Amino acid sequence: MRSRWEHWQDHAACRGCDPEELFGDSPTQKRVRTLCTGCPVRTECLAEALDNRIEFDVWGGMTERERRALLRRRPDVASWWKVLDDARHGPEQQQAG
Repeated sequence: MRSRWEHWQDHAACRGCDPEELFGDSPTQKRVRTLCTGCPVRTECLAEALDNRIEFDVWGGMTERERRALLRRRPDVASWWKVLDDARHGPEQQQAG
């Protein structure tokens, strides 16, 4: 199940940034994570990285090390899109239903 942002990359805060500035060492990752903080598609970005086991760089505000740790803690998750979307909208949807 995909969220309402089917083409989430078009809405990313990092869209249009120089890729060399987005990917790199720890100081660079800190700057990128700051950019992720206010991004409207942070959840979709993180789900993309988790579902596709992307091993490098910052995605959805998480470093590769943080994503690996999350994947180890939750090996049972088949779709991070669903888990993250439910976590973001779950209480609202439950109240509405």
